[in-house]
Amino acid sequence: MNAGLLLLFVSGTLGAVSPLNYLFGTVPKVGYEWRIVGGSDAPEGAYPYQVSLRNLGNHECGGSIIDATTVMTAAQCVTGSSPSFLRVVVGSNKLNSGGIAYEIESIRAHTGYDSWRLTNDIALLKLKTPISFTDKVKAVDLETEYLGADVDCVLSGWGVLKVGGRVPNKLQHIDLKTITNEYCAKLLFRSFIDRTHVCTFTKYREGACHGDAGGPLVTNKQIGIVSFVYACAVGYPDAFTRVSAFTDWIEENRY
Repeated sequence: MNAGLLLLFVSGTLGAVSPLNYLFGTVPKVGYEWRIVGGSDAPEGAYPYQVSLRNLGNHECGGSIIDATTVMTAAQCVTGSSPSFLRVVVGSNKLNSGGIAYEIESIRAHTGYDSWRLTNDIALLKLKTPISFTDKVKAVDLETEYLGADVDCVLSGWGVLKVGGRVPNKLQHIDLKTITNEYCAKLLFRSFIDRTHVCTFTKYREGACHGDAGGPLVTNKQIGIVSFVYACAVGYPDAFTRVSAFTDWIEENRY
């Protein structure tokens, strides 16, 4: 694997930390100065579908509410994890306060998930009890159509500013734009970019980073799940699992 290609996880229970964090001896901690690269604080209640996936109380990945008992995230965030260690927190833009935590009954990661090629990077979390919906807690609609390039979308999450940076306390958001998969594959030097991926690229110093994995990319519907980046916002596209490519799988596994 090219040294620049950063998965947004370490296998199993450390879903939001890049392997490079260990090489550099730095692991993200909750702080206040770091954010989605180039992003800004999200307005309170702006993304009611956004969740924080916690492992033993620590934020590791993002996710989205797709119905009262189902949260969608990336397979990389939960592979090797035990449901008993995980919680889904909803209803707050801050990691250190507010929100309601829900226990997870079972993890349904795609059986075709390939951690090397980063394909089929999708998982559903079945909750033990239904989520209580409010103005600040709602499900997101899922895109079922294939969307091409130049689509305006928004990414939200608690990802860090750079490798070794800190997870922000406040939810961040940023406007992005989709590009063609062909252009994405060319820029990333990755032939495995296919119709099950969707990529975004706006400009240098804008994009996803560690802690964003599993989070939602949304137009008026969710079109992507944060999967991987080539470093963090240094002039390369961000790659997402394309939600519309897994419509049947989601319907078969959400109940």
